[in-house]
Amino acid sequence: MQINAYLIFNGNCEEAFTFYARCLRAELALLQRFGDTPGCEDMPASQRDKIMHVRLQAGDQVLMASDNHPDHPYDGVKGCSIALSVDTANEADRIFDELSQGGIVVMPMQETFWAKRFGMLTDRFGVPWMINGALQS
Repeated sequence: MQINAYLIFNGNCEEAFTFYARCLRAELALLQRFGDTPGCEDMPASQRDKIMHVRLQAGDQVLMASDNHPDHPYDGVKGCSIALSVDTANEADRIFDELSQGGIVVMPMQETFWAKRFGMLTDRFGVPWMINGALQS
């Protein structure tokens, strides 16, 4: 079994996932637009370039998303964060610094009893993140 987070955006999915791919040094493995997808003929012309499905591949990990259909407004992520664990404190700091650009730092990076580095932020797209670096045994 594999469980993956699936994010929804209000028209800026491509911008967000291009940003995430850069910050996480990951690959956009799949990007489908509504206008190129069978069954999406009802999508208004102004929305056909929006993302129907995107998959970001970071090693063996996957994060997926889409833009919402205009008939179904979406008001952001609530009650959930993307938790990211990396092997080193330096990599945790780098990712935290990049993801927090234009966002809100909820808890600055610091040492905790479970990790050499831990911090929480909400990125400029409204997605909450929890970054762990160098877990302590």
